[in-house]
This record gives sequence, structure tokens and C-alpha cells, in this order.
Amino acid sequence: MRYAICFTPPARDPLADAAARWLGRNVFSGEAEEHPGLKGLGVHEIAFHTALPRRFGFHATFKAPFRLSEGSTEPALLRELMHFAGRMEPVMLQGLTVGRIGDVYGLILERPCPSVDYLAASIVQAFDGFRAPLSEVEIERRNPERLSAPQFSNLSRWGHPYVMDEFRFHMTLTGPLLARDFPRIEQGLKAHFDPVLAEPVVVTNLALFVETERGAPFTVHSLHPLGRVSSRKIA
Repeated sequence: MRYAICFTPPARDPLADAAARWLGRNVFSGEAEEHPGLKGLGVHEIAFHTALPRRFGFHATFKAPFRLSEGSTEPALLRELMHFAGRMEPVMLQGLTVGRIGDVYGLILERPCPSVDYLAASIVQAFDGFRAPLSEVEIERRNPERLSAPQFSNLSRWGHPYVMDEFRFHMTLTGPLLARDFPRIEQGLKAHFDPVLAEPVVVTNLALFVETERGAPFTVHSLHPLGRVSSRKIA
């Protein structure tokens, strides 16, 4: 069993619905969804390009997948996540849009968002005691020889290279693409997601994701609202 602490919109949110249809899987129920019919982009092509992110589901990672450390339990993790979420405030994601990171497309921020960077860093630190140390095999999966010095330091200290100053908020929507496919995929993504991105997207909860066994699809175990119920506000 592995856990991850992420952001994903609530189950009935329009963005969650759009993402479930694009990826072909609902991250809450685990059920398959029909891909959208888009001009110039067939459903079989969408299915092919979304195979990798489909397993992980629609999310932005804050605390990357981890096994529980010795002595830690799921109930203790849930209690701490509930208390932690209650101490943090919701965060408005200004300028969330379809964009490319290397050869992968997803939803990215057009400009820096210190509030979400702070939230991500706080989660990495607060829950590191629940994380079992990486095995040699897990370290090798990260291709440490390709990491920069700060990324390798993060991998050694926090179990993931892209945290703290290396963190960039993103919600992955494709696997690696060939450059020749960039224009069509981007056009299809914008046609599908731009209508729902016209409304503000707010991180209102933290989601605990679970992977029941290595290679199994990730699903949402539980959502934990940010801020006190009586006084929630946007940071």
C-alpha cells in the first residue's frame, strides 16, 4: 500500500468531470469514462496518450507516493491530515491553464503562486515522519544520475526530487509526446478544458490517494477540507 497527498477537485466539480472524461477514468470511483469527441483528435488517440496519467488519476502532487514508516498507521495519518488541513487556508490558483512541461501536457500556472508553493512545502515537511525510507530500487527509478544537485538533495532528504524550490504546480494530462503531436494535442486540450477553466479553481481540500498494490490505479481515499468550517476563505 502506498499513499500520496494531493489536490483534486471534488467529485462533482466541472473540472473533475472534464478531467475524468479526458483521462478515461474517474479517480473517485475508479470507473472508466468515455473520452470526449474532439475535432481532429480521435478517441483512440486520446486513450493512447492518456494511458500513463490515467493510472494516477487527475491530481496535483504535494506529497509524492510513499509507504508508511515503521510504527505509522493509516488512522494516525488520517487524523494528522484532518488536523493539518484545518490549520491551512484554501488557495486560489490564479492563471491555471493548459500548458506543456517538457514533452508532457497538463494544467499549469501562468505565473508563480507563493501560497500554493507554501502549502506544498508545508505538506512535504509535516508528513515526512509517515514516509518509509526509499529502497535502493525506488531511488534508481528516479534516475538519480539525471538530477541536478538540488533535486538529488531533495530525493535524499524528502524522498522526491521535485519539492521545495524545485516544486512546480501541475496536473498531468498526457504521457510523453512527440513534437509533431504538440499542436493537435494542445488544441484538443484547450477545446476540452478552457470552458471549465473560465471559472476560478481553488484548492479547497487535500486528497489522500491510495495505491493498494504496486502498479494498481490510484484512487481517492478521502478529502480533507482546508480551513475551519466556520471561517474558510481564499488565500
